Amino acid sequence: MSMFCDQCEQTFGGKGCTSKGVCGKNEDIESLQKILLYGLKGMAAYKAHARRLGKTDAEVEAFIEDALFATMTNVNFDMESLLAMVLECGKMNYKTMQLLNDGHVETFGTPEPTEITEGISEAAPGILVTGHDLVDLRDLLEQTRGTGIKVYTHGEMLPANSYPGLKKYPHLAGNYGGAWQMQKKEFESFGGPIVATTNCVLIPPAASTYLNRLYLTNVTGIPGATKIKGNDFSPMIKRALEIGPLTPTETKKSLIGFHYSQILGIADKVVEAVKSGQIKHFFLIGGCDGAEPGRNYFMDYAQSTPADSIVLTLGCGKYRIRDNDYGTVAGLPRFLDMGQCNDSYGAIQVALALAGAFKCSVNELPLTLCISWFEQKAVAVLLTLLHLGVKGIRLGPALPAFVTPNVFKVLQDTFDLGPIGSDAKADVAARVA
Repeated sequence: MSMFCDQCEQTFGGKGCTSKGVCGKNEDIESLQKILLYGLKGMAAYKAHARRLGKTDAEVEAFIEDALFATMTNVNFDMESLLAMVLECGKMNYKTMQLLNDGHVETFGTPEPTEITEGISEAAPGILVTGHDLVDLRDLLEQTRGTGIKVYTHGEMLPANSYPGLKKYPHLAGNYGGAWQMQKKEFESFGGPIVATTNCVLIPPAASTYLNRLYLTNVTGIPGATKIKGNDFSPMIKRALEIGPLTPTETKKSLIGFHYSQILGIADKVVEAVKSGQIKHFFLIGGCDGAEPGRNYFMDYAQSTPADSIVLTLGCGKYRIRDNDYGTVAGLPRFLDMGQCNDSYGAIQVALALAGAFKCSVNELPLTLCISWFEQKAVAVLLTLLHLGVKGIRLGPALPAFVTPNVFKVLQDTFDLGPIGSDAKADVAARVA
């Protein structure tokens, strides 16, 4: 993103920029505008999902217009008002995530703890669904009724297996694969058609064999892939039947579906376990995953959490930490998968409910937030947490490059926002000391 100085008419930071006034703060102004823009993009993604479920909000829509207006050339050079708008973006994203949560529950029912199969369990035609859009998955399940085709989820679609309105379809066969950055390998090996419903889809490598069986919905676009029109999946269904039975793989069972309402339903048990000392700490570990070095920190961090703690997770960051036996505490699974990144609203509700039960603020809870970030939706969720005054969040594997030192200092001083450390085990020990 470029901005232009209203005095010397040069790009901020460029060699020709000579103004001593406005330009003196250009990097920080631009940083706040980038934070706002990335937050808006993330919020727009959540809002698009909510709109497909019939959920809209005029206040959110008006804010998007005002916020975009504030990022235009020569509109707002005031740090304080821009920071206020950044936090207001967090507030509007909170409303948007609630709309999305309510739309999911009203349309598909409340997610419930569900044991699922991971892998291809039988030789039958199959379709793999990746992304986030549950409407697309429902439409595909409807259209594949009675065809003999098995439908598998991938990546952020994993939590779909816990919704009553989706798992009622007997041919929803479970999950195949992991996080988005493993697509090139996993889509190649799956063997059947794949449909990408939202972002987090990669361009297939030149040597791949799956481009001609890759299908796309909504705004998702990959050169050479087939676009599904009007949610008519018949071309994809035909392709799956032509390919025929897929080769079974090794399988395993896993437990998912700990929607915030399920956790709040046993809140009394959780509170009593905390009061009795059986549960001493809560860790929220999750967010976006990625392929760059440093993300194994989150795996080490989760596996270092003590046996008297609960680990909450959501988003594709769960794939860094879910392949471990965390056991139980106070009769509860220690590892609770709360869903997609779209379900971040639920994690906030759990924190607020615990704070209410203990008559304290969220920041006074024995709660640690260790967040892996990658893209715009993670920025939107972070802004929501900051809007709510949540302090002590740790981000990684690196801090956002678009946040200048001056802007980060403001966030650090106000919210104790900081980077993850270099030693996961030591960081966990420091939190529970």
